[in-house]
Amino acid sequence: MTQIREFIVDEASAGVRLDKFLATSMPEFSRAQIQGFATFLAGRPAKGSTRLRAGDAVSVEVVSAPCPGDTAADNISCDFDLDILFEDDDIIVVNKPRGVVMYPSAGNKTGTLVQNILAHTHLSALGGATRPGVVHRLDKDTSGVMVFAKSDAAFRGLVQTFSTHDLTRKYVAFVWGVPNWTGADITGNIARSSRNRQKMSMVKTGGRPAHTIVNVMDVWGRVGVSALRCTLMTGRTHQIRVHLSAHGFPVLCDPVYGRGSSRLGSVRNRDLLDFIKTHDGQMLHAEVLEFIHPVTGAQMHFRAPLPDDMAQLRCILDEA
Repeated sequence: MTQIREFIVDEASAGVRLDKFLATSMPEFSRAQIQGFATFLAGRPAKGSTRLRAGDAVSVEVVSAPCPGDTAADNISCDFDLDILFEDDDIIVVNKPRGVVMYPSAGNKTGTLVQNILAHTHLSALGGATRPGVVHRLDKDTSGVMVFAKSDAAFRGLVQTFSTHDLTRKYVAFVWGVPNWTGADITGNIARSSRNRQKMSMVKTGGRPAHTIVNVMDVWGRVGVSALRCTLMTGRTHQIRVHLSAHGFPVLCDPVYGRGSSRLGSVRNRDLLDFIKTHDGQMLHAEVLEFIHPVTGAQMHFRAPLPDDMAQLRCILDEA
């Protein structure tokens, strides 16, 4: 089976070799597999050594033979009720629940968000057999607003929108620590950790540029916790979690970057301590998503309320 994958090169990837760009953009494939795919730049065959420019259109003929049960369509399911914020012929916008995987992968063959959407409607095949309609992602334990492409035209338009960061993405995070500022710009390149390939880390050299604007929403000084609104200016893997943790404000209940065990000894409030000890999943929520509709050109604005667990945490903090 052959699929066409399309990418628009963003400014951060300008000057990067084509083969390195594709290895980063398609992590589900090995470098050896990618070398076997036909690759095109602006519609013409291109070599892996080609240096890219911002705005370049890259397309790849992905040849794969997925095993039965490996594609999203193999196990369409209705494991949970979709919270649909908007839908038309080209896109569907949903409020993703915490604890739900985006699409099928090793160890997660069923119960994914994509499979539940497919039980409701179709999605663009341009995203691939396992990720139809997917143009961005949220971690399993991050909740909030997501847009999926139903038509191929919408897929191409949204890919370009996310590649050029021509949209607004705002998150709410409950974090350890009380800032001595009301707002901050956090910048710093992010790369995959050399010690743990499942983690990302800030690096002085290499990696990809990342920029997060942070504003303080609320502070609970007695328990040393704050609520921050984070605006993504770039979209790197685990960006908010990495940036906040590296600057001393790890997200509560984050099992990877949260460093929660070192903080528990200072928690005297019983309800807060019970919540942190028993809760799974970082207290991070994609609250706002704004973009231009890829087909109609209309300005789209969506806001998802805090999920129940974060609302519960806020009540505990208010009473602490």
